[in-house]
Amino acid sequence: MTAEQTAPTYRNPVLNADWSDPDVIRVGDDFYLTASSFGRVPGLPLLHSRDLVNWTLVGHALQRLEPEDEFAAPRHDCGVWAPSLRHHDDRFWIFWGDPDRGIFQVNAPGIRGPWTRPHLVKAGKGLIDPCPLWDEETGEAYLVHAWAKSRSGIKNRLTGHRMDPRGTGLLDEGRVIVDADRIPGWFTLEGPKLYRHDGWFWILAPAGGVETGWQGAFRSRAFFGPYEEKVVLEQKDTDVNGPHQGGWVRTPSGEDWFLHFQQRGAYGRVVHLQPMSWSGGGGWPVIGDDGAPVTEHRRPDLPPQPPAAPATDDDFPGGRHGHQWQWAANPPRDSGPRPDGEDPHDAWTTRHSADGLRLTCVRSADAHDLRRLPNVLTQRLPGTPCTVEVELRLDDGEPGARAGLAVLGDAYRWIGLQRGADGTVHLVHRFAEAVAERERDADHPRPAPGDRARLRVEIAAGARCRFSYDTGDGFRPSGQVFAATPWRWVGALLGLVALAPAGQGHAGTATFTRFRISAP
Repeated sequence: MTAEQTAPTYRNPVLNADWSDPDVIRVGDDFYLTASSFGRVPGLPLLHSRDLVNWTLVGHALQRLEPEDEFAAPRHDCGVWAPSLRHHDDRFWIFWGDPDRGIFQVNAPGIRGPWTRPHLVKAGKGLIDPCPLWDEETGEAYLVHAWAKSRSGIKNRLTGHRMDPRGTGLLDEGRVIVDADRIPGWFTLEGPKLYRHDGWFWILAPAGGVETGWQGAFRSRAFFGPYEEKVVLEQKDTDVNGPHQGGWVRTPSGEDWFLHFQQRGAYGRVVHLQPMSWSGGGGWPVIGDDGAPVTEHRRPDLPPQPPAAPATDDDFPGGRHGHQWQWAANPPRDSGPRPDGEDPHDAWTTRHSADGLRLTCVRSADAHDLRRLPNVLTQRLPGTPCTVEVELRLDDGEPGARAGLAVLGDAYRWIGLQRGADGTVHLVHRFAEAVAERERDADHPRPAPGDRARLRVEIAAGARCRFSYDTGDGFRPSGQVFAATPWRWVGALLGLVALAPAGQGHAGTATFTRFRISAP
């Protein structure tokens, strides 16, 4: 999924998975990126690059969503929306909007933390897509944000505030600084990123909708306006629909680049890198190929780097999962003693001395619908054809215990193992349509000798998924082809899950080993 180190050009997308609403900064020779994480935990992913093409995931800034009890169950379209990443006063800052509560920020001395707990900067419903600016010329600080009509009844406008330079609060009631209802043809203005350049205040913000819109630029000599506008990036005759929200960054040699996303259905919002220039456009930024997205382009003038991409494979050493995994909601806090040295902050996994992820078979009344379960461990669906494999052993001896590998979205499908009333284990394959409230069988159950299986999903173009299994005599296909679907704001997810029947008492575990994603 990455270009070769020696290639003189790169190809888009540079992040070919769902890294929604990206924002990017440079600190010294390093580039950092964060993205929306909505209701998944941990939130606010942190990515690092030295060349803007090859990226690695180094952690998360938000370990749990707050209020914790509100995010104890999945809230797939809530939580962390469209963060902005900045570096000021020797600290990293991330501002984001929770559409139901307001604008928050966290900060840290280094990208790997420790990050502060979330601080509420502005309370209210429908406050989204905030971006701060510390004006180095005047010492003033500002904040701009957009609006979510679903919560506030307001959209298509940007509100600006003077901000306490400490980032702790706002100094005025705010005022509308861009009202796109007054701009012919503009609608759904959102995702502002605020900058200072060449004596102007600049707001780079998309409009026109995620799948069909364009990237706009606004400029004014004064923060509160008036602003003039121009479309600086649009689909034109390319295959890149949108193109949508992103951020501007400058390299040490003075090159300018713009990272933005493209909505790709079940694959979510993949990230593109566009060349950018401030010359030849009447003082306006020129992005891409004269305002059209590029598919292939000369690499940034930066030292060559080894090919890299956010991790996907996992051997789960010591029972721990990598940064690429997120829970569907907050795990319960468990301060009591746990067997085998289990982390008291994660009651759904067990630490041990070998490889393999021991997931607790969680008891739940909603076990008939994976979309409602908090204890699904997820990672992003790759944006290219691939094969996903994992090995599973069902250790829980209770009838009804089950575990498996899922492809999750508005509709979902999973394949795995379930223990029957007589104690034997069967290979099961189940699915639920978008409007269904319960899952049903996608194929007939089959015996699984040894209580173990290898599970496979072959994902072809169009996110069409073919499930298969191996219980000891080679892989065999199961069920019909399943077309993965997105959720409301995110692409489809890969998931690992372990469940037990509702009831009382300590549940058993299921062990996953050798999770791999490979090219077909």
